[in-house]
Amino acid sequence: MEARLAACTMCHGATGVQGADTFYPRIAGKPAHYLYQQLLRFREGKREYLPMQRLLVTLSDEYLYEIAVWFSKQQPDYESITPPRVSPLMLRQGEQLVHHGAPERDVPACVACHGDNLKGMEPGIPGLTGLTNEYITAQMGAWQYGIRHSVDPDCMGDIARKMTSAEVQAVAAWLSSQDPRLAGDINEPAKLPVTCGIQEVSGAGQ
Repeated sequence: MEARLAACTMCHGATGVQGADTFYPRIAGKPAHYLYQQLLRFREGKREYLPMQRLLVTLSDEYLYEIAVWFSKQQPDYESITPPRVSPLMLRQGEQLVHHGAPERDVPACVACHGDNLKGMEPGIPGLTGLTNEYITAQMGAWQYGIRHSVDPDCMGDIARKMTSAEVQAVAAWLSSQDPRLAGDINEPAKLPVTCGIQEVSGAGQ
């Protein structure tokens, strides 16, 4: 299997730990169904990144699922983090949003779906630990501007569009400042504060 994944590991690292470019995320240990849905959406052009689409366009659903399962089983050590240089105020704002959200605008806390330890939730919600500030900011922006889409109802797209740019920057800064080695395991399915299509299509009822 490793030989067949050479194209993946060129950017994401030998075991999916993360590539040299901070915009290539760690995919090791993410829920298999989450990874599978991302591969499907790249292949279908619903998640826009042309190099990924070209790599996947000829691959079958079964092949993509094998890739997803393989990466989900990888558990390489986390590399040391380099926290972004931001103000203590921005970090406090980010921590507040991560743990409490902005209920007056129907923005749930990140931990409500991604788990108290932010390791994600089976079967379709990814962990937020070990991701770079640049990657998180870019993905939130992609949701805000309709470049990235998830399975309908697209809960992350709805949430991102309710957040300001300053809030996105604060959340990304705080998340990328946390030591991922302390996070623990992926969380079991639980009731979410919003309906997320990716959980339903991956097999977790709301």
